[in-house]
Amino acid sequence: MTMGNEIRISVRDLVEFVYRSGDLDSRFAGMGKAIEGTRLHQKIQGLRKDEAAGSGEIYHKEISVSMRICFRDNTFIISGRIDGLLQGSEGITLEEIKTTSGSLDIIGEETYPVHWAQVMCYAYMYASEQALKTVNIRLTYYNADSGEQKVFIKRAGIGELEKHFTEAVERYYDWAYAACEWIALRNSTIKNLGFPYDKYRKNQRKLAVAVYKTIAATKRIFIQAPTGTGKTISALFPAVKALGEGNTDKIFYLTAKTITRQAALDAIGKMKCKGLRIKAIVLTAKDKICFKEESDCNPEYCEYAKEYYDKVNAVLKEVFEREDIITRELVEEYAGRYMVCPFELSLDLSYWADCIICDYNYVFDPRVNLRRFFAETERNYVLLIDEAHNLVDRAREMFSAELYKKPFLEIKRLMKIKAPLISKTANGINSALLKIRKKSGSKNCCMAKEELKELCQALRVFTSRGEEWLGSNHGEQGYREVLELYFEAAAFLRIYEIFDERYTAYVELPGSDVKLKLFCLDPSKLLGEITGRMKASIFYSATLTPLYYFKDILGGSEEDYNIRLDSPFEESNLSLTVAGNVSTRYTDREGSLSEIAEYIKTVVSARKGNYLIFFPSYKYMNEVFGLFTERYPEIGTILQQPAMQEEEKERFLQCFCRDNEKELVGFAVMGGIFSEGIDLEGERLIGAVIVGVGLPQVCFERDIIMEFFKKKNNMGFEYAYMYPGMNKVMQAAGRVIRSESDRGVVLLIDERFCSSRYTGIFPREWLHNNNVESHEELRRILEEFWSRME
Repeated sequence: MTMGNEIRISVRDLVEFVYRSGDLDSRFAGMGKAIEGTRLHQKIQGLRKDEAAGSGEIYHKEISVSMRICFRDNTFIISGRIDGLLQGSEGITLEEIKTTSGSLDIIGEETYPVHWAQVMCYAYMYASEQALKTVNIRLTYYNADSGEQKVFIKRAGIGELEKHFTEAVERYYDWAYAACEWIALRNSTIKNLGFPYDKYRKNQRKLAVAVYKTIAATKRIFIQAPTGTGKTISALFPAVKALGEGNTDKIFYLTAKTITRQAALDAIGKMKCKGLRIKAIVLTAKDKICFKEESDCNPEYCEYAKEYYDKVNAVLKEVFEREDIITRELVEEYAGRYMVCPFELSLDLSYWADCIICDYNYVFDPRVNLRRFFAETERNYVLLIDEAHNLVDRAREMFSAELYKKPFLEIKRLMKIKAPLISKTANGINSALLKIRKKSGSKNCCMAKEELKELCQALRVFTSRGEEWLGSNHGEQGYREVLELYFEAAAFLRIYEIFDERYTAYVELPGSDVKLKLFCLDPSKLLGEITGRMKASIFYSATLTPLYYFKDILGGSEEDYNIRLDSPFEESNLSLTVAGNVSTRYTDREGSLSEIAEYIKTVVSARKGNYLIFFPSYKYMNEVFGLFTERYPEIGTILQQPAMQEEEKERFLQCFCRDNEKELVGFAVMGGIFSEGIDLEGERLIGAVIVGVGLPQVCFERDIIMEFFKKKNNMGFEYAYMYPGMNKVMQAAGRVIRSESDRGVVLLIDERFCSSRYTGIFPREWLHNNNVESHEELRRILEEFWSRME
């Protein structure tokens, strides 16, 4: 260990790590889990400023403090932001503000020791900087609904503050020392790490260099890299190099599917075989990794929650010392051995990890993002966003919220005797939603934000009353129902706070119910704000086409980079043909069934093997499947079913064997589980037929998106229907050629594929396609292709 190692940590992270103890208990605790935010802090700070001005004093808000201290052989750089500072007749008063929508009666001076620890650290840092002997420290709890405050004030001398601060640093030191030793070891292995393969594939080095330069320049980049480029290792390798050079503190590898998480682990494993030492962890959703039947972190129900904070540091120490690659199975093993919550353990382990592999929502979803990492304004993190085409609809989902009237009516009835106040406030929401239904004229419609004020006020009252009741009635009848509605109401209010011109509120009337949704039409601003706070964000996919669309909708700017790479595979390995004599438009589908069945037969007859046929809907698929199997019963077929479980999916894929004795034709749905994220290399799949241009089903939401972008950039149909549809087409077609040795055919069936509107967004490797108007033309093209491949 050399002198001068720098350990950077925020005051909040320091005190939360040092002073935690006791049980893990998610029974309702309040403390602003849903309501706390910048807006309320600003409101309180405004009140303080007015109060100070009225008495001739001065109030400052958001005072940044930082202290560099030498402790043993290391340098600690500890920083934070004080909520408020009052210069008055009694000297300097430093204030920490905590908001809650629960009752202030349950909060005493010592209810939350970690809050005092936080403000005392701030006080020491400020007093030292200003050479003050004493300061006042004020801890303020503010009720978000009533506006009531509970204030605790202490006067502390510099000696007391220094003792407290030094104790916190000392208790953290062993962990920090171990982290410094680890970083030194990690960086030495990164420095010596070469690219883990003997040579780069075509364009792979170009991709890796682009990622490295993007991180160095603190930018975003949008990359279209066709299948086979080696995107995973080409993104991770330069990010790891940047980590070793101090250009980032942590790598987040973000995915939408489990299979791509495994690809990231495999890439890290490949580098590990070349000498890399790195701490990487895979985060698994709470409901999947929880040991109990229900995910209820309550020490009275769950033995893994009991004394969690008293036990967890020993577990962290052992895992940190023994393990580098931390999978779900490994987390479960340690959690079971030490009787601690596996989900919470994985989150605590992630704090010490260099690379976190997780779902998009851990970064982007305002309901569940990792606040321990993203609470600060700017973070020195790199986001590697795999299969970024999936982020568009996922972002809309994460940034939206909805409510139904019926559950509030049920709670009103259920709690009428048990909890009259809960019943009354639920009735207020029910009534507000009834008024909205009346205003809608009993039809689907959009509403302005101002029309929701009465509802949102009723929701705030409900969350306030609900927080009080939930805090003291765990396990009582109606608890789970109230808790579920509390979180739905809180999520709705959270989205309401960021509702702007990129949103709409719309009403739907399913049966006798009322659905109200705050729908994010354009997620670009929110995504841009999040990625803009990072060191760098790397968006990549094989189907990030057209690039200008994804760069716009995913929050890019003119200053950001973009790159489009050619396929690493020989064009001659793929025969791509367009059958332009068939219309698959909704009104023409019935008349297209026979022609499509014949085209499928022509493709399958050209060479024995396994094929996938993709359709825009289950109905269309089932109709063609019925006709095809009736005409050609001798051909083996398999049909995708709705809502298939993992075991059923695996059985479906296992049918695609290399040595099948006869043809196998799988019928599947575009945008479904078999059109993306599966690898059937070599003879396991030699062809695909794509029926239609993949347009999403016409619906109210899609039409709202279309109208929004029609006004914004006159590209409503493209943004709402055409580009998402073509993305599904390209993903489905991409199942055929997965490696350099693969050979295969793709047939696109729809007259629209021949129009310049669609060919203009074809990937480059598709531009050598053939157009046919008959089965005979297709038969000749396929015979010629397969004869060349022999």
